[in-house]
Amino acid sequence: MRRTLGAVMALTLTMGGCGGDETPSGDPMQAAVLSGVKTDIAADLTELTAAVEALRAAAPAPDADGWDATRDAAAVENMRTAWRRARVAYERIEGAIAVLFPDLDASTDERYDGFLAELPMMRDDNLFDGEGVTGIHAVERVLWAGGHPARVVTFESRLTGYRAAAFPSNMAEATAFRDGLLTRLVTDCRSMQTQFAPLALDPSAAFRGVIGSLEEQLEKVELAASAEEESRYAQFTLGDMRANLAGGLRTWQRFRPWVVSRGGAELAGRIDQRFMALQIGYAMLQGDAIPAVPEGYDAENPSAEHQGSAYHRLRAGISGEADPMNAAGLVSLMNQAADLLAIPRLPD
Repeated sequence: MRRTLGAVMALTLTMGGCGGDETPSGDPMQAAVLSGVKTDIAADLTELTAAVEALRAAAPAPDADGWDATRDAAAVENMRTAWRRARVAYERIEGAIAVLFPDLDASTDERYDGFLAELPMMRDDNLFDGEGVTGIHAVERVLWAGGHPARVVTFESRLTGYRAAAFPSNMAEATAFRDGLLTRLVTDCRSMQTQFAPLALDPSAAFRGVIGSLEEQLEKVELAASAEEESRYAQFTLGDMRANLAGGLRTWQRFRPWVVSRGGAELAGRIDQRFMALQIGYAMLQGDAIPAVPEGYDAENPSAEHQGSAYHRLRAGISGEADPMNAAGLVSLMNQAADLLAIPRLPD
């Protein structure tokens, strides 16, 4: 999720001068809600930091040959496990993090193609140094090097400045991966944790940020059709979505009593149902990857055969929930709840 400068400035003005757990409102229920949300986010930031530190600690000791796929197999698997742990923690709080810390969100969570488009000369020839292309997907790209799906390689190989992913092949590259790329990720996650501690959460960041992340559920699925989805190397994008949904549900449950207190009991029940529908839909799918996109799939006019595919069912289900114009969908209902609480919309 990326926010414009206007949104960042608005949030800065809203939170400026606030510290600790103070809130700009005298509403005790709002204060209790935001305190609970802050506790949840702080816990996941702690987990995220611990996971990336474990990832760095699991890196093989640099030697002259870099990494060996056989000799270092256990270390690589340990790093992959820590990577998944970090990914889940990050996705649970992405909605708030993207609003509160847009620069850190970008350095931590931007995709390879997004980085290349912004870099000078659109190149990053050193995969390991923690400069240029950085963050959790840069680490993922190395950890699953040699095992990227063919459609992902096809997509990326057409990018200006593309360099094929690889394990570190010598001591310098292995050292750079551990002390450069991984250390940059640890530093950025620690910075989020440190900066978050004194902040007074704003309702817009806490609630509208979640709505934005729910809207992006559809984007994550749509990008799979062109091999541009987020966790495309580890084939973990559905895992991202499940964690993102879980984080959104947790925040909603914090806000729910406040909505009910404002006469929104029926609305709250409908939101509960839509969250449950998405959870059930995700639970019906096995594994952590988005289902395969059928060959020749046309989203605007899918064939009868394609309509029966797991990918189309997932896409169609999320489309209704993520469409703010669908009055019965989750995003629309969440916006109604935000309006009921007089939570202002985030600037575009």
